[in-house]
Amino acid sequence: MLPKGLGNLGSMMKHALELKGKMEGVKEQLATEQIEASSGGGMVTVVVNGKMELISLSIDPDIIDKDDPEMLETLIRAAVNEGVSKAHELVQAKMTELTGGMDIPGLTS
Repeated sequence: MLPKGLGNLGSMMKHALELKGKMEGVKEQLATEQIEASSGGGMVTVVVNGKMELISLSIDPDIIDKDDPEMLETLIRAAVNEGVSKAHELVQAKMTELTGGMDIPGLTS
């Protein structure tokens, strides 16, 4: 028989390992999730996955102005930042769902 309290420790370790396994599954799922974001009224569109990787970038040729590259740079940056922000929200929601709403620093916040 285990000393008082060690049984709870064993149970906690078991739950931690289960959570770790579930987290791996969620990470794999997030890698396949695709989030679309755009800027300039859809003139620049990006697709980001749940791993915060840029999957695709499309630019309407009508907004390409060789005399004003800063405008295009601003639109690309805005679309990418929006895509990453949406992906981050998705990851946070999935992790919060996984932890049953518990706030675990570094995981859900």
